[in-house]
Amino acid sequence: METALPASVFARRNVAYACATLCCLLWGSSYPAIKNGYELFHIVPDDIPSKVVFAGYRFLFAGVLLLLFAMAQRKPIGRLSATQFGQLTVLGLTQTTLQYTFFYIGLAYTTGVNGSIMNATGTFFSVLLAHFIYQNDKLSYNKSLGCILGFAGVMLVNFHSGMRDFVFVWNGDGFIVLAAFILSAATLYGKRISQTVDPTVMTGWQLAIGGVALLIGGYLSGGTLAVHSVSAVAILGYLTLLSSVAFALWSMLLKVNRVSMIAPFNFVIPVAGSVLSAIFLGENILEIKYAVALVLVCSGIWWVNKRAG
Repeated sequence: METALPASVFARRNVAYACATLCCLLWGSSYPAIKNGYELFHIVPDDIPSKVVFAGYRFLFAGVLLLLFAMAQRKPIGRLSATQFGQLTVLGLTQTTLQYTFFYIGLAYTTGVNGSIMNATGTFFSVLLAHFIYQNDKLSYNKSLGCILGFAGVMLVNFHSGMRDFVFVWNGDGFIVLAAFILSAATLYGKRISQTVDPTVMTGWQLAIGGVALLIGGYLSGGTLAVHSVSAVAILGYLTLLSSVAFALWSMLLKVNRVSMIAPFNFVIPVAGSVLSAIFLGENILEIKYAVALVLVCSGIWWVNKRAG
């Protein structure tokens, strides 16, 4: 039997839940925004270097924006030890550079609906990794059942005309799942760094460092990015703002909460990503497999977050 929570604790938890939901709504909207960005910047599907350049500008601008915001709050953005700067560099190269290289490439070879559902595996990776890292965040019956349901939902979206027709595109669906795993691992590492570095400063530096690495890699590989319209600038601006707000909020939430308490709110991402992809990209979400997959994924995350009675 659960004991009643004090009003102050209940209020803080509700604020945390609201912020986590906002972050995931923003991330869900990134799927159609990125695919629209490819069109507006005239980036063809097989032009991987230009996709990386596109991602690099997004995260470099987001990082700079956060660092300027931290300076406006009089937070010391340059008072970092060599060890701390090294940690932020590792975080930026994994959470931003490596993760989003796989994410942007993967999204080019799958639909926004598929990508948003496949990316939900990150929730379950976070829960599983937390079991091995944190003493107070172990797997339970509810968490195990939730992981099984969630992965079942992710597998379902890869069945096409029949249950025997399983299609898994490695450089599409596979890269999205790999990106989700990298993000989960890097997020846990970021939680550790946030205990000694302000979350806003930490997020700003890791986004900026990761963005610069993406730009260097993209341009050296032959990538380009030409502005063809005001709409292209607007979509890049939206993605920049999305990244700075969502990542900074998420880092602050993870600093003061257990991973398994916050991670389950990722259920908003596949729902928002699927609906917004249908609205803005004209993708079909009326197939029964998508409805069942979303139910399984959301049910799985609900079980992961369910408190033992």
